[in-house]
Amino acid sequence: MFNGIPHFYKTITLYLFMKYCLTLILSVLLLTSCKKDKEETIAEDAATTTQKPAALAFADKVYSKKTTLPGPEPRTYVDISVPDATGIPVASDSINNKIFRTVRSIVYFGEKPTDATSYQELMSSFIESYDELAKKFPKDAMAWEAKVKGTIDYKTDSIIEIKLHHYTFTGGAHGYEGDRSLLFNAKTGRSLKYSDIFKDEKAFTAFAEKKFRAKYKIPAGKNINATGLMFLDDVFVLPQNIFFKENGILLYYNAYEAAAYAEQQKEVLIPYSEADAFLKMK
Repeated sequence: MFNGIPHFYKTITLYLFMKYCLTLILSVLLLTSCKKDKEETIAEDAATTTQKPAALAFADKVYSKKTTLPGPEPRTYVDISVPDATGIPVASDSINNKIFRTVRSIVYFGEKPTDATSYQELMSSFIESYDELAKKFPKDAMAWEAKVKGTIDYKTDSIIEIKLHHYTFTGGAHGYEGDRSLLFNAKTGRSLKYSDIFKDEKAFTAFAEKKFRAKYKIPAGKNINATGLMFLDDVFVLPQNIFFKENGILLYYNAYEAAAYAEQQKEVLIPYSEADAFLKMK
């Protein structure tokens, strides 16, 4: 009996030692597993962040220039404020280039726009044209104006619309004021044509003509210019600019596009309840 006691304690001691070792091993394995899970979670989060697609973003850019010739205020000036796209290189370049080309077609003096490749060049050309005339005919010099204000007027997953409101005056009885609508594919930045927007452009044009005639009281069957409008070749056409609004599509004819300057702009709003049947996107 007494001889068995040492053996008993040896057995207990061995058992406790093995239990301790097993506990230690399980703890190490558990810690390793937790660390691995945490690393995998961090890696997954990082991958998700990395794979998140880039998005277009816009910030206003402002450009201005004024003549250095002396004279009463306001002196000849150019003010340009436009949205500048960033985020997706190819798409943002496409949008920014289109905006610039459109502004260039507005801010100029002469028979055709300049070949300027930057806003600074564009403004300098306008100011230099004024300075040249003002120096030749100082008594007849009148201050010129050129203003362009660009805003994001409409934005969805499919379409980005930038509105350019502009006014220019280079002498004469009055200046010229108008609005331009620049429509872009929201994913690629590509300029949208009417054929991209309407399922059947011809059918929509016919529908729009009925709405136009109804608003401006032009009898059906009569020439579209019967009441004094100025559509080319007496044929109704869609305007050069359409605007997507919250409640419908606005057909917007700038001055001289469909009527004399004295009659100013012509516009027709077509509710989405009527326009949706013709639209591919909005």
